Amino acid sequence: MKNLFKNIAGLRQLLQSVDLEQISKLSQKVDLPKMVGLVSKMSESDLSKMMGMLKGAGKPKEIPPINGDFYELGKSLPHHEREIQLRVREFMEKEIKPIANEYWNRGEFPMHIIPKMAELDIAGLTYQGYGCPGHSALLEGFIAMEMARVDTSISTFFGVQSGLAMGSIYLCGSEEQKKEWIPALQKLEKIGAFGLTEPEVGSGAAGGLTTTCKREGDTWIINGQKKWIGNATFSDITIIWARDLDDNQVKGFIVKKDNPGFVAEKLEDKMALRTVQNALITLTNCEVPESDRLQNANSFKDTAKVLRMTRAGVAWQAVGCARGAYELALAYTNERKQFGRPIASFQLVQDLLVTMLGDLTAMQTMVFRLSQMQDEGELLDEHASLAKVFCTLRMRSIVDHSRELFGGNGILLRHDIARFVADAEAVYSYEGTKEINSLIVGRAITGHSAFV
Repeated sequence: MKNLFKNIAGLRQLLQSVDLEQISKLSQKVDLPKMVGLVSKMSESDLSKMMGMLKGAGKPKEIPPINGDFYELGKSLPHHEREIQLRVREFMEKEIKPIANEYWNRGEFPMHIIPKMAELDIAGLTYQGYGCPGHSALLEGFIAMEMARVDTSISTFFGVQSGLAMGSIYLCGSEEQKKEWIPALQKLEKIGAFGLTEPEVGSGAAGGLTTTCKREGDTWIINGQKKWIGNATFSDITIIWARDLDDNQVKGFIVKKDNPGFVAEKLEDKMALRTVQNALITLTNCEVPESDRLQNANSFKDTAKVLRMTRAGVAWQAVGCARGAYELALAYTNERKQFGRPIASFQLVQDLLVTMLGDLTAMQTMVFRLSQMQDEGELLDEHASLAKVFCTLRMRSIVDHSRELFGGNGILLRHDIARFVADAEAVYSYEGTKEINSLIVGRAITGHSAFV
């Protein structure tokens, strides 16, 4: 009898904590006298649990913050570099995210953001001197990731400017060329492009360039075509790589946009990186003075130095693209409701999200170590190639799963994820295909070259 009174008192307390209007609605669906009878037989412990559940039922769930850096690798940066990383994140969120879909859809580049990007002071981030900041390769990787996390097109534009174009002059130029061009490129007062790939020559650039150069006195005559050259429709200079007809070695040139015989035509109808302005370049007896030949680029080995450095950046871009897609999907699953609950509460959805996060975290730890090796002077071609292969493969998988979680909404541009899916295809292919990078790693681990 004592327990009955106790339970009735508990029931009264329970009913006081419940909305009576809701009880009235409930009475139309359940047998309340029977429910009261069941409650009266409950133990004190079970009754307390029920009261706790009912009290918590009306409260909104506290959703954890969305953070694709699950192991908090960004916090390992020195304080001053961490501040730069977060400043770039803020820039991308405020300046780029609101306009990304519009410019991507139109296939145009937002020229007005160039001066704003220059204020970040991050171009040529790892270079020493010539107005460059001289920070770590690790920070450079995080910045590539932050850009691609919002818009891979902007990350690609910046990678061409800061890595391929500036890097070619920094690694292969004379002292005079470095002083002339690097400070202006660093401030984004001048825009650069990088012309290696050709209409019929992509992965075979090491030995098969069809663009030729021949010296006549103090002038070089260049003939040929380059394709997929990012930034080249509006760049001030383009680094052109050509095969010397006299010694059959690859040479590099700083070609100005107004050089006679230089024509850049925009490539239309792209399905990926639509904001990037890729060009088909035609060089017809293009005259370049000896003073604009990269004085320390005398074979493809010198070209490869630039590619080794930038290939690590592409692996970081893949991480950024994957992270952006994962974070979009995670946010969407908490917003999208089916059967009266957020789909984030479904087991299959959580399993897919965890699979994506596992892949993303593996990618992040790989490129983190890759950049550490670069800072330590230990980075080799095969290290960068392995990261490019693995990270772009996992990126593809993550953006695919992300689009899957959006269902039909995933093909609408306004949800952003469709842009990530399309852009991932370009990142997967450029800076060396999976097969070519696999052969670079394969040669390193077996001692046998399988290139033909």
